[in-house]
Amino acid sequence: MGFSEFLGNEKIVAALGGAFRASRVPHALLFTGPRGVGKYTLARMFAQAANCEKLTDDFCGECRTCRQISRLADPQSLMEQGLAERGESADAAMVERTPLILQGHPDVWAVVPDPVRLKSPVARPMLRIGQIRAVQRAAYFQPMAKRRVFILDGAETMRWDVANVLLKILEEPPGSATLILTAPSPFSLLPTIVSRCLQFHFAPLPTAEVEAILKKHSERKPSEIKLAAQLSQGSPGMAMEMNVEETVEKTRTVMRILERAARGQGFAQLFADTAALAKDRESSFEDLLGICYGVLSDLLQLTSGTSEPVLRNPYLAKELEGLARNINTVWVERAISGIDELAAGARRNLNRQLGMDSLVATLSSPGGASPAQVRHPAESQRDGQVV
Repeated sequence: MGFSEFLGNEKIVAALGGAFRASRVPHALLFTGPRGVGKYTLARMFAQAANCEKLTDDFCGECRTCRQISRLADPQSLMEQGLAERGESADAAMVERTPLILQGHPDVWAVVPDPVRLKSPVARPMLRIGQIRAVQRAAYFQPMAKRRVFILDGAETMRWDVANVLLKILEEPPGSATLILTAPSPFSLLPTIVSRCLQFHFAPLPTAEVEAILKKHSERKPSEIKLAAQLSQGSPGMAMEMNVEETVEKTRTVMRILERAARGQGFAQLFADTAALAKDRESSFEDLLGICYGVLSDLLQLTSGTSEPVLRNPYLAKELEGLARNINTVWVERAISGIDELAAGARRNLNRQLGMDSLVATLSSPGGASPAQVRHPAESQRDGQVV
């Protein structure tokens, strides 16, 4: 048991172990990288190592403190318990007065984006002012064990006014506490927060390592494990929770949309496909954009003449090669820029279907205007124009 159980990103694990051995534990850490690569898991392990009763540079997993902190390994059950205790009909004031804090041990908190309700969660959970103020008060308490650790998962969901409260803690950090922030990218946080954290970026794992993890922790068939690993984009967490059949179908739909957009025809079916993807509420819009990025990454390799392309979707190799012959790198770059705009717009409550329709219309037009400049087909039809 210990850090050796963590798979992938060995240099980060070694650096954290070295910090403990040198007795130079940082007051603030920023873990960035794609979802499911182990940022939260390693943060929890850090908390165990910081408070283990037996070891000083690792954790045993057996002492009372380690076992208490290990309860944070399943944050979903703790979250459901906290939401149930607060009540399904909690108003905005109640949400801030009773912040959602997950605890396994008194010295270790996990602060996660608050979905407000259990049965009908809000569309975009976020870290709220009540949660950060609770951390602000507790960070300066003396620990019962060795060190207080606060894991702020999904730090990118904070509004800027909430982030400024967190900044006050980082500007005058308590000597006996460590704050660990997780986010997809440092660019999704205030630069003043990033500059006060020791940064570690988690790289996606090789497909073979993801396969090994799935073989150890799942009971899927070998063929399904192989496909899930390929579709996971190096994320073991995503592979573990993935519905492989649904992901394959969505990837094929994205391929059809790109093929029709490249040909500039078949708009009726094209917009029917974008509508189906946009209205899907079973998975997040971010997951859909991840699928788009995966397909476009493959196309970028094929159109740029990479000698030995490593495809993220090798089961679609034939379709990808066929599409790559009819487009070029400039077209793929336009598509990637359009997905970037959709990702940015999603944080501003962009209408998913309008955004996707505008993007495919952009890719179908020879000039390739920005998606923000392309009119929706319904508007063009009213003016008697043809897109």
